[in-house]
Parts: sequence; structure tokens; C-alpha cells
Amino acid sequence: MSTNIIAVNRDDDLETAELLFKKHKIRHIPVVNGDVIIGMLSYSDLLRISFADAVFEDESEIDALVYNMFTIDQVMVKHVVTVPAVATIKEVAEILSKNEFHALPVVDEGNLVGIVTTTDLINYLLKQL
Repeated sequence: MSTNIIAVNRDDDLETAELLFKKHKIRHIPVVNGDVIIGMLSYSDLLRISFADAVFEDESEIDALVYNMFTIDQVMVKHVVTVPAVATIKEVAEILSKNEFHALPVVDEGNLVGIVTTTDLINYLLKQL
């Protein structure tokens, strides 16, 4: 699990989210209200709404135009599955595989304390071999 959480608020804009995805080389960003998770935004969510990238040459202009048409609140997943900080590796792996998720927010007493991804699980597995 990563405890260095990169998060956005529902009032942030999608351009800010895209910059965070690219700057930190991540694919999932929790949407928070204080320390409480209220949604999840993935890089795939942004790709779905920026369909114009494949058609036009100046993709930064198109992204800005498309991103201004939507809010984080409209694009994020609102019904977020979370795991407690005491969840086992097996429990996390089962949730990720059953639901075809690639990231799970980790909460402790309702507050976001980390995020665990499929990459985290693969790295854990590699260390065990």
C-alpha cells in the first residue's frame, strides 16, 4: 500500500487531475473531502471523455475544451469500495480480481490512509519469490 496519497477534491478541475496523473505517473486518484474518500478518479475515466485526442493534432487544446465540459464530480466513481487498513493481502487480491478493479482506497476509522493497487500486489508477490 502506498501512504503517499495524491488526491483531489470534487471542486478541482480535470486538467489538474490530468497533470497529477502525468507528474506522479499514477493511474488512480482518490477524490476526498478532508480525509474522507468520496470518489475515485482513474486515468481511464479521463481517456473516455477525451475521445477527441485520437482525431486532432493539438490534443492539449482539445483536452482543455473537453475537461471544461465536465467536473470531477461528474466523472468520478461515487460508490467506492474500500478496505480497512487491517485487510489481508488475500482479501485485497480477492476484491481486486472479483470486481476487476485496479486500485482500492485503504481507510482507517473512515479516513483515507492509503491506496493499494494491482502493481503493489505484483511487487509484493515478486518479493516473495
